[in-house]
Amino acid sequence: MALPARTNVPRDTDRRRTRTFPPGRALAAAAAAALALTGCLGPGGSARVSSADASGDGILRIGLMLDNTGPQNFLNAPQLAAAKLAVQDINAAGGHKGKPVELLPETISTDTAAQARALAAAKADVVIGPTDSSHAPAAIDVLANAKVAVISPANSAAALSNYKSNGYYFRTSASDVAQASVLAKLAKDAGAKTVAVLHEEGGYGKEVAAAVADAAKQSGLDAVADAQFTPGQAQQAAAAAKAVNPDAVVLVAREGAQGAIAELNNAGLAGKKLILSDEAVSRYGSGLGAQALDGTRAILPGVFPSAAFQADLVGVDPGLKDMVFAAETYDAVILAALAAAAAQDDAGTTIAASLVAVSGGTNSAGGQPAGQPAGKACTSYKDCVDALRAGQRPDYDGQSGRLNFDAHGDITEANYMVYTYGADNLATMTGTETATSSRTVG
Repeated sequence: MALPARTNVPRDTDRRRTRTFPPGRALAAAAAAALALTGCLGPGGSARVSSADASGDGILRIGLMLDNTGPQNFLNAPQLAAAKLAVQDINAAGGHKGKPVELLPETISTDTAAQARALAAAKADVVIGPTDSSHAPAAIDVLANAKVAVISPANSAAALSNYKSNGYYFRTSASDVAQASVLAKLAKDAGAKTVAVLHEEGGYGKEVAAAVADAAKQSGLDAVADAQFTPGQAQQAAAAAKAVNPDAVVLVAREGAQGAIAELNNAGLAGKKLILSDEAVSRYGSGLGAQALDGTRAILPGVFPSAAFQADLVGVDPGLKDMVFAAETYDAVILAALAAAAAQDDAGTTIAASLVAVSGGTNSAGGQPAGQPAGKACTSYKDCVDALRAGQRPDYDGQSGRLNFDAHGDITEANYMVYTYGADNLATMTGTETATSSRTVG
């Protein structure tokens, strides 16, 4: 599978049909047995883990925050199509408490706070978005104060793991630093014993580079250099890496990636020695010297959408050309509806309190949450609701893979697609890897 044409676009600027079932008392009783919402799933005082009394109005309303304009505006369509598809699937399976789930009318704006206020005023119970990590604080501040759950399908900034949201913030995409163990593994799998890291200045470069160095050491590699550069000024960093003669070089970069690759190539550190972080991936082609990337490996987060999922998305939007974050958006909507079904309530507070459990989140000992039944793996809204009716705790594994939230609202397992560049400096998908976080819910 070739690299999609638009995968060079940064993920973040601060860095990117089933039968119905009767609602009835039987489902409510089974859900209560399957999901006893106690404070066992994380730190006290957090909506993610606190007991919550039913306070919804019986209608589950889902808002969508589309915040992509200019060159990034192509990211809006796949998220909108995925949200519409998820709501269709939920409603085909009976909706929430026998009533259709509502997807609130969408707007496109970079005024995140204004969007958040409008969605809160429209009585959104949960909001899917924003895309851009730099917009997340404004969304969280407004929506958490309004007791609206927030699930971003795209935020990746590491700092958001500890952003104060009172437990209302989650994300179905992995933190940037999750890729570190995969980057180190690629180096080790190729036989490297030493690795050098070049990183672009800024939060993304610094955080991922530090995580790569740590992951390298944990895997038995020697991290022999970590050189920082500014876009267009990578010659000195490349020289520093060359001086230690590493077996492998990991480049962590965004805007300055192409210039850094050119300097590494001049220093004899490109080709098979080079490994690219997710934001450094692009269809470079003739933009680099001949065979500069021949044998270079790279990663992109997520999973390649299945043919069936792609067909369903195109059925919603026949003009859809990109599917970036579609799987993560679809899963966010399904998880929100499952949380409401498990709690038999549609208020943002109860949704936030239920999300860890229905995602398959575990306690600090690695088992199921205390006082709750073992999770039942399920891959659709209907199958998960059937598990609830049977008195089981659903463990939703979605279009984007396993989705076990931890006490920070992060997923504990991140999937990556591995690409290998050819002599034409273009990449082809050659494998997959999974990174597992050691942080669980306690």
